[in-house]
Amino acid sequence: MQDHRDNKRIKEAVGAVAIRASEALSDLIARPLAPALYLVATPIGNLADISLRALAVLARADLIAAEDTRHSKKLLAHFGLSGALGAYHEHNAERERPKLIARLRAGQSVALISDAGTPLISDPGYKLVRDALDAGLTVVSIPGPSASLAALTSSGLPTDTFLFAGFLPAKAGPRRARLQELKDVPATLIVFETGSRLSKSLADMADVLGPREGAIAKELTKLHETVTRGQLNELTSALSGEALKGEFVIVVGPPEAAATEASDADIAEQLERALKVESFRDAVRSVAEVLQVGRARVYELGLKLTRK
Repeated sequence: MQDHRDNKRIKEAVGAVAIRASEALSDLIARPLAPALYLVATPIGNLADISLRALAVLARADLIAAEDTRHSKKLLAHFGLSGALGAYHEHNAERERPKLIARLRAGQSVALISDAGTPLISDPGYKLVRDALDAGLTVVSIPGPSASLAALTSSGLPTDTFLFAGFLPAKAGPRRARLQELKDVPATLIVFETGSRLSKSLADMADVLGPREGAIAKELTKLHETVTRGQLNELTSALSGEALKGEFVIVVGPPEAAATEASDADIAEQLERALKVESFRDAVRSVAEVLQVGRARVYELGLKLTRK
């Protein structure tokens, strides 16, 4: 009897949600779409992750500019959308960008989508956005799925400060040089990598960045989604035997605090110098900014100095 009541309650709840979602989508589609460049996030795997706003924009846009029209046709067909579709990718961007700007100037709406996820993240949309803004045109972001954020939030690594570094260089020398640049960044690092280079990149990370926690995400939001966690030097062996195909997201924990944070002695030394030419308040603020440490910490040390 209890199971029957639970099933009935669930069916009623699902029905109510479906009705409300349908009403909300119908209301969005009924509204006129203002002329603008719309940056529309699309699913990175699970098609159910698309937002109602994204569907409404794609349904009404005068043109959908897609990174790969063949790939995007499948997405649009899945939701019964049949708007005008054009290609915009790194190989034709210089030629197509002025045409898209001309459409926007003429009062049309253009929706920019990538193969998956949020546009401009490792795709050529940045220059289009800059040109549109420079021309005084409106740019609107329709947020949604993002592989980098999905990997970060499921990694178990610090999320308060992070740096997305895109794809690492393909060759070992430039890749290690880039990792050396990132070594002391006081943030969780997020990078994309291909399956064919994954093992070599992990080995370089372990060697250049040192012992750190990391996570490797693949097939995010899909049926066989996995997030492998461990020390960088252990992750390669943890993936041995697996088919390393497609693209992966690697998340690397920040360096140890001791390696990046200034010591009390360093702060005190800087404060003593600053207090000779600045007020207490200004000295605390400037030292905190220069040394990239918390203002409260500098303030407490400053009080100790002035009490001597």
